Amino acid sequence: MTKNDPENDAAERQSLIWHEGDMPYSTAFGDHFYCQTDGRLECGHVFLDGNGLPQRFAAGGLFRIGELGFGTGLNACETWRQWKDHRKPDGFLHFVSFELYPMAGAELDRALARWPEIETERRALVALWPQMPAGEVTLDLDAQTRLTVVCGEAFEGVSTCGLSFDAWFLDGFAPSRNSAMWSPELMQAVFEHTRPSGSFATYAAAGFVRRNLQAAGFAVERRKGFAGKREMLCGTRIETPQGA
Repeated sequence: MTKNDPENDAAERQSLIWHEGDMPYSTAFGDHFYCQTDGRLECGHVFLDGNGLPQRFAAGGLFRIGELGFGTGLNACETWRQWKDHRKPDGFLHFVSFELYPMAGAELDRALARWPEIETERRALVALWPQMPAGEVTLDLDAQTRLTVVCGEAFEGVSTCGLSFDAWFLDGFAPSRNSAMWSPELMQAVFEHTRPSGSFATYAAAGFVRRNLQAAGFAVERRKGFAGKREMLCGTRIETPQGA
C-alpha cells in the first residue's frame, strides 16, 4: 500500500553512480550507502548486535524498529532474514524507515544482488516495491513482518509518527556529509519516539553525534566499530525518576 501526498505524487530522486558494478554511491551526499568491506556484515555488527538483536526477538509479541535512512533496503532485508530465524509464533516485527530519496525497484535489486545470503528477501522486497515510491509505503512481507517506508524529510516523518520504537538503526550518510540527519532536533525526536528501555545503534562516532544523543536523554556507550573503524555508538533510553 502506498499513501501519496496529492501535492507531490513523486518523491524526490537522487543521482547514483555505481562502483564495482553494484555498489551505489550518492552524488547528493558524496558517500557510499554502506561499508565497502561488507555492508551486510556491518549491519549485523552495528545495528543488530548494537541493539541486542536478534536475542530480544525471543520475548515474542510486537517489536518495532525505526530506521533513519532506508537506502538500498539492506538493513531491512538482513533484519528480516534474522527475524525469521529467531521469531516466536506470536511475534510481529514492524520495521519503519524514514527516507528522503527512495530508490526505484531496479536500483534496490541491483544494489542487493551482491549478497546471496539475502536473495529470498531481496526478491520478495523488489516484487512488492512500488514503481514510484512516495508518501508512505507499507508492505506486508509475510504474516509476521511489515515494512513501512516514510518518504520525505526525516525530522518531519519522525516528529509526526504516532509510533514508539523498541530499537533504532541510525544509518544516515556520514555526519560530515549529512549533518541534518544527526541534528539535536532529530535526535530529540528519536528519543521521544523510543519506548522506555528502548535502544539505538549507529556506526557514527562523531563527537557532536554523541553529544546530541546524550542531550536528548540517551545513555550512550562507545563500542568497537566494524572493519577497522575505531568506534561506534549504541545506547538506551533511561527514564529519569520523578522528583530527581
